[in-house]
Amino acid sequence: MTFRRFFYREFRLRLLVSLWAALLLCMSAPAHAETIAIQQASLEADSVGGWNLDARFDFELNSSLEDVVNKGIPLYFTTTFELTRPRWYWFDEPTVHISQSIRLSFQPLTREYRVSSGGLQLGFNSLREALNVIKHVTSWHVIDRGQVQTGETYTASVRMLLDTALMPKPFQIDAVNNRDWNLASEWKRFPFEVSDHAK
Repeated sequence: MTFRRFFYREFRLRLLVSLWAALLLCMSAPAHAETIAIQQASLEADSVGGWNLDARFDFELNSSLEDVVNKGIPLYFTTTFELTRPRWYWFDEPTVHISQSIRLSFQPLTREYRVSSGGLQLGFNSLREALNVIKHVTSWHVIDRGQVQTGETYTASVRMLLDTALMPKPFQIDAVNNRDWNLASEWKRFPFEVSDHAK
């Protein structure tokens, strides 16, 4: 084998190894520029025979998102809860699918941050105080008694994301190609069993 053939063979081999390593690095890169961590999630029986979700999330807004809020443009955080019943012979049976969105906004005239959901609205003096409310989902009614069966074991799943689909159209377009807008958690899954005393 001549030196030239040896050199080109080694060059091609090293090039292929480098390209393969770069591909693996891209595939292993996180899907989101920022993430929402789920610290805790649980279901508690309520007074009317159903169940409420309590969940704690942890995240911070990057400088781009803080700037958007401070310019008076609202952000929406959507929490989704799902309940499925495993079936060995087929796909899991969907039982509950429910979402709620919380709106975070800033009023420049009053210098107040506002958190609103449904008809409820709260005001805060700082962004940190407002985010602390968003990070804690409490007493959210997610399951009615008639939706589940005693003795069955289900899989509960919860996640939160920055919901750009609820924003004005120009920002939706910008969010598609901007990693600063990619703020979401993974699904947190945990078992949920309906016992006799829950009737």
